[in-house]
Order: sequence, then C-alpha cells, then structure tokens
Amino acid sequence: MANLMSPRIDPIFVSHGAPTLAAPRLPGEHEVARRLSEIGKAMPQPKAIVVASAHWSTTDPRVGGSERPSTVHDYSGFPEDLYKLSYPAPGAPDIARRVTDLVSEVGFSVAMVPAQGLDHGVWVPLRHMFPAADIPVVPLSIQAQLDPAHHFVLGRALQPLTEEGVLVLGSGGAVHNLRELAWKGGGTTDPWAQGFDEWLAQTLAAGRLEDAVAVSLKAPEYRRAHPTSEHLLPLYVALGAAGAKAKGEALHRGFALGNLSLAAYRFSGAGKPASSRSAA
Repeated sequence: MANLMSPRIDPIFVSHGAPTLAAPRLPGEHEVARRLSEIGKAMPQPKAIVVASAHWSTTDPRVGGSERPSTVHDYSGFPEDLYKLSYPAPGAPDIARRVTDLVSEVGFSVAMVPAQGLDHGVWVPLRHMFPAADIPVVPLSIQAQLDPAHHFVLGRALQPLTEEGVLVLGSGGAVHNLRELAWKGGGTTDPWAQGFDEWLAQTLAAGRLEDAVAVSLKAPEYRRAHPTSEHLLPLYVALGAAGAKAKGEALHRGFALGNLSLAAYRFSGAGKPASSRSAA
C-alpha cells in the first residue's frame, strides 16, 4: 500500500552527456542543465533516488548500500575543475535493502555493495536536478552483457518504489557513439542519429513497449546509434518501473557534438509489478 505522505513519482530517464555537463561548457550543455534543473523543481520531493547508471555494470544486479557514498570521478582527459566537484548526497541503506528484496522477488541474483560510490552517470545529472544534494541516493548496476528485456523486468521489480515516493532514475544516453562525435564540428546533427532519436521518441510516446524492447530489430541505425548498449539500458529500467502500460513523455530533446543525444523522458503507466523474467 502506498504511503499517503509520499506521492507517486514517475520514473525518469536522462541522457547525462559528457562529464562536462557537470559544469556546462559544450554546445547544448547549458540548455540541458537548465532543463534538468526545471525537471527537478517540478516534481514532488523524492524521499530517495534509485539511479541505474550506464557506468556501473556487473554480471548480476548490485545495489549501493553506503551511508555516505563518495563522488567518483570515473573519467580522464577533462578539465581539472571537473575533478574537484563533489556531490555529497547521503546514502539510504534501508532503501537499498528494499531494492534488493524487490529485485530478488523476480528471480534475479542480487546483492548489496556497501562501499559503492556515485559514478558520474549518477552525480552529474543530480547536480542539476537536486543541487542541494540532500536527498538520499542509491546506485543500481546494469548488466551490459544482457538485453533491454532483462532491464525492463529489472525496472518492473522497482515499480512499488514509485508509489512510495522514490524516484527511479535511468542515466545513460539516447544516442551514444563516442567514435563519431564531432568534437570540432558545428551545430548540424547527423541524420542517422536524428533518425534513431526520433524513432525512440515516437515509440515511447505511443507506448509501443514490444517495439521499444526489441530496439535492435526495430529501430533504424541502432548499431550506429549504440555500438555498445550500456548507455541505452538504463532507459529500460526507468521504463519498466512505470508499469506494463508505460508511455514516455519527452522532457528534453537535443544534441551535442553532432550526434550525442541529450534526450530525457518521463514515464507514466500502470500495471502489476513483474513476478517473472518475462518482459512486458
């Protein structure tokens, strides 16, 4: 039963872009930072935030249970000031245990990692969404070797949290191909990236969950948009947490560096939580 003092909070997916989004300087970053700030201000205050990040991958699901998670600067070659930033949000071992129990109930082998810090996929968007860093944060790993269907079920397991005032946040990238970024290019978006991004937006808006989960077969230019899938998988955690009839509302659309999508989505829907490993 939902806590009447904790309103339902729709799950969200954000594209966290480059680490420079933490202190915006690249084209498009100031706009997405402003939009993330607006998103955070517009929603009910979460009692905790569970974040599935593209930058923490494990063989089986793992949940960060630290009381004071560290700020992890898991990147190299960026301006020195980015290594001095911190996001001192508290952890929430009680919520971490709740996540572990829910994920275990759908048949996954899951465990807590007491010392897990917050990688940049977690703290960079939260720095703009909740700058006070006073909301407890619980990191959740993805399984980069597994498919969207697995992550959709992982998200479905977390659906009860949305009724308990917990924000389930997926952090990755709607289009993420580092090999083709135009670091010195202009403002033109590559057509292949635009095509995939548009397909994703339309598919989510229509609630075509089977197509969304079958993205590798259905979407145009999927392998070019995602040579590796880890940045798209957090989207399915957030999508699954919204329920079996979820639809996605685009909160932000835009690109940086020629083809790096900065799209963000909020998912609303209904349906009973998952009780097996079958998707949708």
